[in-house]
Amino acid sequence: MPLSFAHQLARLDLGHLSVRRFENTAIDPPCSEAIEQTLAAIWSELFMLFPETVLEDDAEEIAWGLVNLFHRAAAKRSNQVDRATDEIRCLVACADGSEVHSVELEEQIDRARRAEAAMLGLEEFRETAAALYARETGSSWRPATGSRLNHSAHLTSAVVDGRAFLNARAETRHRAALPEGTPVVFAGGRLTFASTEDAKTCGESVWATLDKVRERVADMVLVHGGDGKGLDRIAASWAENRKIVQVAFALDARLGRRAGFRRNEQMLGLKPRYVVAFAGNGVLERLVVQAKTQRIAVVDRRGPLGTHPKRATPAMATVG
Repeated sequence: MPLSFAHQLARLDLGHLSVRRFENTAIDPPCSEAIEQTLAAIWSELFMLFPETVLEDDAEEIAWGLVNLFHRAAAKRSNQVDRATDEIRCLVACADGSEVHSVELEEQIDRARRAEAAMLGLEEFRETAAALYARETGSSWRPATGSRLNHSAHLTSAVVDGRAFLNARAETRHRAALPEGTPVVFAGGRLTFASTEDAKTCGESVWATLDKVRERVADMVLVHGGDGKGLDRIAASWAENRKIVQVAFALDARLGRRAGFRRNEQMLGLKPRYVVAFAGNGVLERLVVQAKTQRIAVVDRRGPLGTHPKRATPAMATVG
């Protein structure tokens, strides 16, 4: 009776061999041009399927999820870089000069380099997809929680969670990924308009105003409330298009009615060069008063650009 393959292996003298998992040694991501062309083609083909179907209302959520796919993958690689870096520090601290230690250190450094290269490649995928998302929806892409950081020198846009930014500053952690520049606070509410043309005029006013401010503040960092609707959304879209770093201060639901006022304090605590104010609610009005009290220049655009939703008639069109 012929021996099975397992029995044949058992009879061989293989004790001196060990099985090691093959690791890819490549450190180059796909080229930028290939990433842009491929994602643009996928995006175009996919979102041609949704108009005038039952899935049309789900298109934006699906688009957000596609960008988030690359964001989560990049975050996973970022965690690997952090762990490898910690291991490298430990190995350097306990160096004993042995060959075994040197080999282990070299392997850990190589692992960190490959994880970092993968992270940068995935971030480029995410940024390309985020630009397509902004073109499709008119809104800057933001993760559900946390920040959208770029570690590559040629990827200049980022969306940083406000509380994470304040914590990093408090702990005096100066990471390259955190924005450095001159803060400019943008404030605007959810407005309604009598017509789509009026809404478009307001949006153009937001873009034109921010363009003028940027002419005066070359290293501008846009600080806003991170609202996914209304004028915050338009300002975030402007920043995405202009590759301006954003710091978004979402409301802290635990503070209840005080959340808006607390956010005002946090944003003004950054000592902004300007506060750009469009029409909004009472919390926004308080922000303008506080800014003037602190001698912060206010670019006032609170004129009759629209109507606050609570005072609007049902016939009016809402922006956002």
